[in-house]
Amino acid sequence: MSTYTPKASEIQRVWYLVDADGLVLGRMASEVAAILRGKHKPIFTPHIDTGDHVVIINADKVVLTGAKVTDKNVYDHSGYPGGLRTRSYGKLLADKPAEAVRRTIRGMLPKNRLGRQQLTKLKVYRGSDHPHEAQQPQPLAIDHARARKA
Repeated sequence: MSTYTPKASEIQRVWYLVDADGLVLGRMASEVAAILRGKHKPIFTPHIDTGDHVVIINADKVVLTGAKVTDKNVYDHSGYPGGLRTRSYGKLLADKPAEAVRRTIRGMLPKNRLGRQQLTKLKVYRGSDHPHEAQQPQPLAIDHARARKA
């Protein structure tokens, strides 16, 4: 018996819609990264992109727990000496929430060309409007990622 490897013609991609309103960023990101990789499918193969498309709306309403808003930092480097730029995650969420969500999910994907290919199936939008109505995305409920009310 030989190992099954899916062919490109056998992979069927589905579109999912995630409403990030009130979701904890890291918990939502790990679920979305698994869907982008295709780990929820029985035909998952680590070296082939078997994942689905994900549309995330309301990225500006995502929540960080604890003191991550002030303590966690985002680093960018220009490539020049002394070109390190540091921002707090709270400032990045306030200025560019879609970039903060995309950056978090990117960190959970493979660091190679397969991961870059999987990241192209992610679409993140600040508000509730998105141009992907024609794809008829299915709503994806990630209830365990809701922030607890104290």
